[in-house]
Amino acid sequence: MRSKEPVRCAWAKLSNALYVQYHDREWGVPVHDDRHLFEMLNLEGAQAGLSWETILNKREGYRKAFANFDAAKVARFTPARVAKLLTNPAIVRNRLKVEATVQNAKAFLKIQKEFGSFDRYIWSFVDGKPIQNRWRHLKELPSKTEISDAMSKDLKKRGFKFVGSTVCYAFMQATGMVNDHLVTCFRYTQV
Repeated sequence: MRSKEPVRCAWAKLSNALYVQYHDREWGVPVHDDRHLFEMLNLEGAQAGLSWETILNKREGYRKAFANFDAAKVARFTPARVAKLLTNPAIVRNRLKVEATVQNAKAFLKIQKEFGSFDRYIWSFVDGKPIQNRWRHLKELPSKTEISDAMSKDLKKRGFKFVGSTVCYAFMQATGMVNDHLVTCFRYTQV
């Protein structure tokens, strides 16, 4: 007898195993690791104007291209290294987005120095604990909130690029700062 698939959020496409794995194991799980937070902030920025599926399919390419998202290493990328990245088919070859990742690494290091960790800084926007929403339908999920507006404004003031409010809200969802799994999803109570 075949086991029944669990009920998932409607966006988790069963046709893409990476998408399902991302939904089932990662999306909405609180993240407190600075390297992972840096990765997700930049991947969400890279996604701007594209589908998350595109970025997810290129994630390993991004990890290789950007020194496994080691911010100290990325901050030292030279213009020659950026030019080489723009020929790399394993990532989205958008000059502004590639340059933004290098700029974001520099800004990220400043925040680490000021706050002791990026984790401490970024989680302060939600008072250190995930916001638990109770959505029943995908159409209820906001694309941005007052908190993501404030986060975006502060990140931009600190020199970050590709961190608009919608990108910040997607980042909050991805890193578990907000639980936006639908209440009918098997992951809702798990995260």
